[in-house]
Amino acid sequence: MIARGVEPPAVGRKMEKDMIEKKSLDHSEAQRIIQAIESELLLRKKAAVIAVADNQGELIALLRMDWASISSIVIAMNKAWTAAREGKPTYELGQAARDQKTGFDMGYYGDRRYVGWGGGIPVFSENKVVGSIGVSGLNEQEDIELAKKGLEVINK
Repeated sequence: MIARGVEPPAVGRKMEKDMIEKKSLDHSEAQRIIQAIESELLLRKKAAVIAVADNQGELIALLRMDWASISSIVIAMNKAWTAAREGKPTYELGQAARDQKTGFDMGYYGDRRYVGWGGGIPVFSENKVVGSIGVSGLNEQEDIELAKKGLEVINK
């Protein structure tokens, strides 16, 4: 895990505050997540797209397996983006949006990258989001299961 400092602009004045440090998954951790999920997919003889994002939901690594749907590329990235931004699994967000009494239009979030299909999960360290995993290309339940397989690698 790497810590990234976010420094506010200081033009001609001394900084009085400490920098904000935010931990994030790094590339080697992203690769371990992808390898774990890919191995499980190979055992199942299936193909999918796997996206791993940083603490802000921005892409670190992506794998589109042979025969995985092209449309799953954007969906996997959006699942990872949504999970990191919201700090909760995309399935939960989708369930809340579809609730008969309290449901809402996902468009109200103001960004078309928000999705409510299962398969996006945040990665936490010390109760803070440090990254996320998005899997797309199979049915919703399998996407969720596979994303959790990737999480197991980090939580060991």
